[in-house]
Amino acid sequence: MWRPLSAALALFGALVSPALAQQPQRSECLAMANAAPRAMPVAFRQAAAAAEVQITYAGHSTYVIDTPGGLRIATDYSGAYQVGRLPDVATMNRAHSTHYTLFPDKRIPHVLHGWSEDGKPAIVSERIGDTFVRNVTTDIRRYFGDDAGAEMIRDGNSIFIFEVAGLCIGHLGHLHHKLDDSHFAQIGRLDIVMVPIDGTYTMSLGGVAEITKRLRASVVLPMHRFATPLDDFLRGIGQQFEIDRRGDRSFRMSRDKLPTHPTVIVLDGV
Repeated sequence: MWRPLSAALALFGALVSPALAQQPQRSECLAMANAAPRAMPVAFRQAAAAAEVQITYAGHSTYVIDTPGGLRIATDYSGAYQVGRLPDVATMNRAHSTHYTLFPDKRIPHVLHGWSEDGKPAIVSERIGDTFVRNVTTDIRRYFGDDAGAEMIRDGNSIFIFEVAGLCIGHLGHLHHKLDDSHFAQIGRLDIVMVPIDGTYTMSLGGVAEITKRLRASVVLPMHRFATPLDDFLRGIGQQFEIDRRGDRSFRMSRDKLPTHPTVIVLDGV
């Protein structure tokens, strides 16, 4: 009797395991966004006790995130902005060559494109080391050639979200348009958000300030700065956000050290 039963259980397990493996990963940031006020998953409270991430502004739209588990992530990675060793994860967007490379160093084990070549939205939802990485797609403008005045490329850009050490970290990428309610619902809660503030190549300062205010992350990190009117952006959101300008290019953050009032941290040490 036991032998047939054991065989049946083994067969059931063989059928169920692949199905479970194909299920999408669970986003704790979305769970937190949809939870009742004050609710925080136990895993988040435990992670907040000690775990810290280090965030370094490498330049342009590339921030480097070093996780407690030793993972290194580089955002909108083109290879032009390096900080120390190569990243383990490189996320890319294709609006301009300064945000991606089609020939990344082969030693980078995880290269994640924010676009798809088949006309469908790119889907990123995977756990890499101690970090869960996912994306929310947006549209991008066309810049060159006969199609420059045509409609936007649908789902050509990705907002990447990194969930690690109890923190929800978002990178808006080369954002070209306002976000609607469905975008905000997919993004969920963000503790730290990296925002392009050039005012022209991506969005107007007013438009990006509106998005920043609605996301209401605890920490806002400006990027895509150029000779950007940084002070204009700071004035645009300054009434709702503290301003913390630093001469460093890196800082460390854990969930229990998030500022109690939304803060723009400007890293001038690049």
